[in-house]
Amino acid sequence: MAGEKILIVDDEEHIIELIKFNLENSGYKVTFTNNGNDAVKLAKSEIPQLILLDLMIPGLDGYDVCREIRKDPSIATIPVIMITAKSEEIDKILGLELGADDYITKPFSIREMMARVKAMLRRAKTQYQDDIYTIGDMSIDFQRHEVIKNNKRVELTLKEFELLQILIKNKGRVMTRDFLLDKVWGYEYMGETRTVDVHIRHLRQKIEDDDKNPKYIETIRGIGYRFNCNGE
Repeated sequence: MAGEKILIVDDEEHIIELIKFNLENSGYKVTFTNNGNDAVKLAKSEIPQLILLDLMIPGLDGYDVCREIRKDPSIATIPVIMITAKSEEIDKILGLELGADDYITKPFSIREMMARVKAMLRRAKTQYQDDIYTIGDMSIDFQRHEVIKNNKRVELTLKEFELLQILIKNKGRVMTRDFLLDKVWGYEYMGETRTVDVHIRHLRQKIEDDDKNPKYIETIRGIGYRFNCNGE
């Protein structure tokens, strides 16, 4: 159900009003700001369940805001959907590199935006049963969304955790990029399989001893990825 708090960060007043109206009309609680410095402060004080973040804003830009959020353990796991007028692939990839969970390009339809918001919040609330999976020096608690490696907590974004969870739940099986896009992002992503590659690279950097020679997440050339349950 709705009721979750969403932070909107955009410097265009009409965009804020449009998004705010539709979110509140669906039952969400909304807070907003038009600059990046306040965005970080609000994220820390309000602890929203989702942040809609424009890239081109005064103060800290969207990239820097995302970077600041991801390096603060108290807010690092808040899902971020980047909103940008830029459509070039490099801008999308840079946003993902900095920890954004998704992006939407202006001009966008309200229907599409609401679908992505709902999908993101639904996944953020998903609870996994039973398991604490242990392999080598790493343990994954699916219910608490927690990864421990070498007795230290590994901070993963929502999408990174979901990718890891799907790979582990299907350990030994090859998962295509299209399958991962469908299961993790939950809608037609128009062939943007590069999104999966970026998140997999981040995941490897966090859980592998040597991300250039991964032992857990294997690349199956031309197809996708596989979690190696013998990678101890």
